[in-house]
Amino acid sequence: MSINTKLYIEEYLKIQDKNAKVVRFKLNGPQLKLYRALEEQHRQGKPQRAIILKARQMGFSTLAEGIIFKRTVTKHNAKSGIVAHEATATDNLFNMSKRFYNNLPQELRPERKKSNAKELVFDNDTYTGLGSTIKCMTAGNDNIGRSDTFQSLHISEYAFWGGKKKETLTGLLQSVPYSLDTLVIVESTANGYEEFKEMWDDAVAGKNDFVAVFCAWWELDEYRLPYDGFELTAEEEELKKLYKLDNEQIAWRRWCIKNNCNNSIEQFHQEYPSCPEEAFISSGSCIFDKDKIISRIQELKEPIKRGSFLFDFDGDKITNCKWQDDNTGPIRIYKETEEGKPYVIGGDTAGEGSDNLTGQVIDNTTGEQVATYCDNVDEDIYAYQMYCLGKYYNNALLSIETNFSTYPVKELMRIGYTKQYVRQVEDTKTHKYRDTFGFQTNKLTRPIAISELVTIMRESINLINDYNTLQEALTFIKNDRGKSEAMLGYHDDLIMALAIAYYSRTQQAMQKKEKKVVEESVTQKHINKLIKKAKRREQYI
Repeated sequence: MSINTKLYIEEYLKIQDKNAKVVRFKLNGPQLKLYRALEEQHRQGKPQRAIILKARQMGFSTLAEGIIFKRTVTKHNAKSGIVAHEATATDNLFNMSKRFYNNLPQELRPERKKSNAKELVFDNDTYTGLGSTIKCMTAGNDNIGRSDTFQSLHISEYAFWGGKKKETLTGLLQSVPYSLDTLVIVESTANGYEEFKEMWDDAVAGKNDFVAVFCAWWELDEYRLPYDGFELTAEEEELKKLYKLDNEQIAWRRWCIKNNCNNSIEQFHQEYPSCPEEAFISSGSCIFDKDKIISRIQELKEPIKRGSFLFDFDGDKITNCKWQDDNTGPIRIYKETEEGKPYVIGGDTAGEGSDNLTGQVIDNTTGEQVATYCDNVDEDIYAYQMYCLGKYYNNALLSIETNFSTYPVKELMRIGYTKQYVRQVEDTKTHKYRDTFGFQTNKLTRPIAISELVTIMRESINLINDYNTLQEALTFIKNDRGKSEAMLGYHDDLIMALAIAYYSRTQQAMQKKEKKVVEESVTQKHINKLIKKAKRREQYI
């Protein structure tokens, strides 16, 4: 973006305001936020790519049109595309560009050629004219834009596109070359958990080159009404404190919920969110308290460190486990280990519909989540990292699921990590019960483990410190068959690992050990006997 783009927009472009008056285009707070994000990408020498999650009436579409209009009418042979979700919206965006053109000073207005399509064609003569075009299209045709090449592209209300919108967007994105002077803006209000949400999550996680821009409703100054002295509810007091709001903003919020959102808090959250999590309301029945999860997300702090373990391994034993900092590492540490404290680690291995192997570390004296592990790796690497993580947290109790694979538990036993969860299984030949290692998720343990986690999330949400875990909680629903699981296309690996950790707490000490040597608990003595028996049988699972 040229450094003069903002000056051009505010000096020469005119818009129709909310009172239907044609006025000069003055950027508001949310528009400035987007402009600065794009300007920063330009300064870094990157192609400009932005995805915008917005509340209603913020003016992002207007700014996108203003930027694209300036880029098109001030450059030779510039091709720009605008795609809206429905024909009426396409008309509105096209008319906005025409208004820009019609209100330009005469000396800045390029010659325009007529067109039957929704295009602004600026003198297409190769030698004497500008040769630039703004083309407006409507989503729904899977082939739109496939034969075009654009330097600027605006995708409007992507969450509300019909048809095969992911395939359509993919085709459109191919029409924009990877060069420093190109621009792609994708903006939308939220529409539940769908393709726009996936693209937004990837941008937030740094999995694509789009800068994620979110503006809460209270970032727009005009969302205020006079305060008449009404008594604030506990929720409103909490909102004021959390987002540093004033009573005039709370008054507007009350009015908007009552008059614009059918008295529905959830509808207000979707249309006028305070944070991204509020915007993406589950289309299914989330089994956790969403409001508490969203509030907790706003309070979270970054992990104190992130990385993985380095170690020596001779094929039989792991020694010299050492922590290695890595900003992209699979382990997030929220609280360091404390001497004498007992810890439990729940583990979920990759199964059907899952790509990740996960671990959740809880302080067994308080139940607080202190670390997480999440990675898409081979099972042996997972086992070795869990070994080191367990040792790091005072020889923690490891409780790893064995539904889809017993390898991690077997390998951990083989290399000497013996403090693992013990369960009873029935011998198919003798019908006698014997003790074995690893957690089994089944029709008896699964509902209990999930119910316990629901209670913790409701009554002690402050124990949960990890953003990714809480994100999974928001998409953990009760499906049409009554089963609690992740929404289609989402994961519950961290949720299940945490549920397993809490379920397994009774096999670990609950109190911090003193420095003096204490006698082994009955449970640990029993586990040690089992280990000896298992080794004699040479069968760990």
